[in-house]
Amino acid sequence: MSDQKLNIIGELMNNSYARARDAFTARSIEGYQNLARIQTDLGAAFLTLNVDGTNRIQVRMEEMLAFLPDVIPAIQEASTTPISFDNPSVEYHKVALKYYDRKKGGMPIVNSLAASRTNLDEMVELVKHYDTMAVVMASEHFVPGGTSQCLNPQDAYAAAKHFVELLVTKAGRRLDQIIIDPGLAPVGADTYGLVNIGLDAMRMMSADPDLKGVHMIVGLSNFAWGTPKGIREELEKAYLTLGMEVGLDFALANPEKTPGPLPANHPVVAKLREALEQGRPLAGETSETSGYRQAEAIMAICQEAADAVER
Repeated sequence: MSDQKLNIIGELMNNSYARARDAFTARSIEGYQNLARIQTDLGAAFLTLNVDGTNRIQVRMEEMLAFLPDVIPAIQEASTTPISFDNPSVEYHKVALKYYDRKKGGMPIVNSLAASRTNLDEMVELVKHYDTMAVVMASEHFVPGGTSQCLNPQDAYAAAKHFVELLVTKAGRRLDQIIIDPGLAPVGADTYGLVNIGLDAMRMMSADPDLKGVHMIVGLSNFAWGTPKGIREELEKAYLTLGMEVGLDFALANPEKTPGPLPANHPVVAKLREALEQGRPLAGETSETSGYRQAEAIMAICQEAADAVER
């Protein structure tokens, strides 16, 4: 396993979580300050701030932009941990960065740049103007006439290379100020080998001397979504073990779950590694065929965990 440190970007200030939804609905500054303190005390390296809508709450852009000038200074009063601003809109980042005080919190993160972003040039300019770190989505790439999801590690690697060059040349970023997100699919529903694509892409990036120093991140909560609660956290930690072997050093995660890798010889790591190998197509196979074999192997891990609880 890599001896790199795992940096956690705490994700509790996100409307996917009930406490954040409640705080946003009430426009409770104290609620956000409490979430910031909790994550800081648990050692989060950054605090994500995402006040966008989810399937449980509708949020208009005007509401977000009106709230940021109040909530950002309040968070910075409660914690000096730097903030990662998470939204696809350049308007969100314009307001967020205007009201962020880097003297209190250090260098923030713009999350995220991607091939499909409108006003991408403006986002790159914001990164340069405000001297921020940047998260790049390498799970999609430019194609003639538009953009597309990366369905093989070579495309994800090429997307990462494209954005690294863009940020170095156009935004003056050092490599260690760039964080690449290769994407992370829910493993229980991954019948197209997307988890392996991300791991293989990170392996390719780690082997490229021109990318030495670049960071890599995944949204950890996506990985075990839909799996039984009794095995969910172990699956997430087992994934971290595999990810850190190929260069992963950041994770967007819930610090309250103490995210971190399992030992390389842990049984769940071995089972997950084998399940993902089942997802690699054999000669003459389609990715769908091997993908369903991987899904069955993941289901077997979940069933074994459920049986153990019953015993």
